[in-house]
Order: sequence, then C-alpha cells, then structure tokens
Amino acid sequence: MLMTFQPSTLELGGIRLTRIESEHLRVDIAPAIGGRVVSLIEKRTGHEFLWRNSRVALQAMPPGSAYDPNFFGGIDELLPNDIPECIDGVECPDHGELWTTALDCTKEDGALLLRSTLPLTGLRYEKRVALAADSPCIELHYRIANPTGQTRHFMWKLHAALAIEPGDVIECPARHGQVADLAWSRFSTLERFAWPQIQGQAANVIPKPGDQCDFFYLSGLEAGRMAWRRPGTGLEFRCEFDTKVFPYAWLFASYGGFDGHFTAILEPCTSMPISVNQADGLGQCTVLAPGQSLETRVAIHACRNSNP
Repeated sequence: MLMTFQPSTLELGGIRLTRIESEHLRVDIAPAIGGRVVSLIEKRTGHEFLWRNSRVALQAMPPGSAYDPNFFGGIDELLPNDIPECIDGVECPDHGELWTTALDCTKEDGALLLRSTLPLTGLRYEKRVALAADSPCIELHYRIANPTGQTRHFMWKLHAALAIEPGDVIECPARHGQVADLAWSRFSTLERFAWPQIQGQAANVIPKPGDQCDFFYLSGLEAGRMAWRRPGTGLEFRCEFDTKVFPYAWLFASYGGFDGHFTAILEPCTSMPISVNQADGLGQCTVLAPGQSLETRVAIHACRNSNP
C-alpha cells in the first residue's frame, strides 16, 4: 500500500488536519500550528503512541503565547529557542516561533511538504514527511536556511509527548546524564552521572504516578537514537537522528508533577543547556551564517515488535 492522503476536511477542535496513511501507520498532522503531529496510530494493534492533553483544545495561538498553559501534546518542534530570551538582538518568545507559525502544506512526489519563514528570526523551515511503504516508519527530511543578512544562533529540538504507563522504559545510548533543573526533578543533585543510574535508581524506568517530574540533559551519545518501549508488549517508539545535527537528547517527564500530566517527552536537541545564549558561550548551539543552511533526516519508528 502506498501512502495516501485524507481530504483536508478532517478537523480537530476546528483545526484542519492532514492525514497520511500507509499499510502500517495512520498519522494526523496540523499544518496550521507548526506542523504538529496530533495522532500516531500503529494500525495492526490500534495503539496510539502520542499523549494529548484532554484539558486544552487544539487551537492556533497568537505569536508570543505562553506554552505550558496551552500544552496540547503530540509531536511538535521548538525553534529557535526554549525559554524566552534575546538572541542576536531578536526577542524570541516562549518555546520559540515554530509552534505558533502556520505552515504552507503541499503534496509533492508522494510526500507532504510543510514550509514557512519564521517571522521574527527570518529562518526558513522546510519539512518533507513520508511514510515508508514496507515498515511502520515516518521519514522526515528537513532543511533550515538562514536567508537573512545576520548570523543566527539557535536551538532546534524535537518534542514528542508519549502516552506512558509505570514500568515503561526510555532508552538512549548516552554516556552521561545531568538533571537540568532541580525544581523539575525527583533527584537532588546537578552532578553529571553515568546514564541511566542516579542516586541508586534507574532514571529511565517510568515510576508510578505522583507529584514528581524528571528533566535531564543526555550527552555523549554513542548513536543517534532515543526510544520508548513497553516491556512484554513489543510496543516501541524510536527516533533515529544524526548526532552531528542533534548531539544531545533531553528527557522531560511528568508523573503528575506538571499540572497533573502523565507523559514522557523525548527531545533530540541541537543545544545544551536550555539557554541559547549560554549554549553559544559553550559552543553548544546551532549557528547559521547568512546564506547558510542545514539539511538532515530523522526517522520515527512506531511499531510492535514480534519479539517483545
């Protein structure tokens, strides 16, 4: 079965969705709000991999809106920043520009092409989305360009909120972990540790619900891979990426401590730490001079393996 496209009359909360479908996956995308993926279903099992916030509607937010009170879930991306800060003389809003930017959406050579220019920084964002014909895989081809006359320093981060249960496991071949912020952590140290063992616990195993969160920076990646799996079921969500572009992986998880949410967010990232200006000072953010661009490929596998 080749990839098919659902007519644009499909809606959620008044937001038009584009559905792409293969023999293996059904994926719903909202081009009007940064190309957010709002549903990812493995068709053989009917399993929905993505967490969605039932307390907020899917809606287009004005540029500069606060992110956390409007956190819908699904898969979105942060570009060009996370926390609000002035970068290269540009006041960049909470969680960046992309999540509030409407993307042009066209079908091209059997794929979905999403693109727009970010209004404040002028970065040109393009994403080509296709489904593999022979496997449960979303193939993403990206191009980010700087057509402006100024050098741009920025963060680019994938942001996949997954539906979780206690006992689920997060896997990433990182050598080092570090708590990003003690205010969002069930652990009491900012010292770097050998991932995933910290203070006598396996930080990558989802605990029971409670008033807790995790927020980690993961570094020293031996391969570009970050995954969630449910032991005993074979269910797996796996993101594969180029560590030359995404040398870090962040993990934010709420077990009830963030507004009662129970989700884990997998975040391959170009930068560390959270401030782009601090990351720039450490040589740990993405930099594009005028006229430069970067291109990369990301693969998302959402499957049930035959050998759980």
